[in-house]
Amino acid sequence: MLTAPRATAQGTPALRKANNVVLVHGLFADGSSWSEVIPHLQARGLNVTSVQNPLTTLDEAVAACRKVLDRQDGPTVLAGHSFSGMIVTEAGAHPNVSALVYVAARAPDAGEDYAALAARFPAPPASAGIVYDGDEGRLSEQAFLRDFAGDLPTARARALFAVQQPFRRALLSGRTTQAAWRTRPSFYAVSTDDRTINPELQRFMAARMGARTVEVRSSHVSLISHPKEITALILDASGR
Repeated sequence: MLTAPRATAQGTPALRKANNVVLVHGLFADGSSWSEVIPHLQARGLNVTSVQNPLTTLDEAVAACRKVLDRQDGPTVLAGHSFSGMIVTEAGAHPNVSALVYVAARAPDAGEDYAALAARFPAPPASAGIVYDGDEGRLSEQAFLRDFAGDLPTARARALFAVQQPFRRALLSGRTTQAAWRTRPSFYAVSTDDRTINPELQRFMAARMGARTVEVRSSHVSLISHPKEITALILDASGR
């Protein structure tokens, strides 16, 4: 097990109250993956937008997120699930962003080779379930049901599988140029039963950024299976 050096708190601004939340989805999903969390946030009076990440290249995904951040009218919590932690880490330096929330998400440092970092931990089972059709990748149905959404009822997991969006190979080669978690208050939800991103890797990244961390006994899709816990973490990040 690696020991994560904690990110320095020096230079990190105090948490600001936010009225806006921007949510970003990861691989094998679309913006509807946040549909269980969104109503809880709206019920608390927050303005919520779920970005439709193009899953083409990291630059294009970050650009799509920044366009949404540009439209916010003040402090905004930026939350990402899974792969979109890459997007949050890069786009989170936007001046409207007041805090970052990572949900079982990648959290690289600036310029870091995430694949090399992940290789220092045991490979999660879902990795073997990725199938390619030319340039496009997706998760097989068996891997999706077992390793991605394993704690959901089968019918619910199959419905999510049906709306799975393919990703381009080029997306996986992108690297962040900055690490917004070094300058923004950060929060992390670890999925303890995750078979898509190793839970120990999640703990390492959360500790390295000095994030306020909660652990949820969940598959990779805690935002669907445990929406109240994820909502609570986002509300904390919004200063509520």
